[in-house]
Amino acid sequence: MAAFDTHRTAYGAHGLFGRLGFPLAALVGAASSWNDTRMTRNELQKLSDRELNDIGLVRGDIEHIATGR
Repeated sequence: MAAFDTHRTAYGAHGLFGRLGFPLAALVGAASSWNDTRMTRNELQKLSDRELNDIGLVRGDIEHIATGR
């Protein structure tokens, strides 16, 4: 039989490192997302119109694909 402590109401890290960790993780996530978008856009721009057509895209679709919209 397992016992769970249900009396704690505060979840997550506490103290200075906890308060700095969440914004830092958000910043790293935003930078990673920006880099993924940049790399996708650059790789699709390198393809010829024929290669884009082969995968069902046109040059005007690149920005929408890169940003995930």
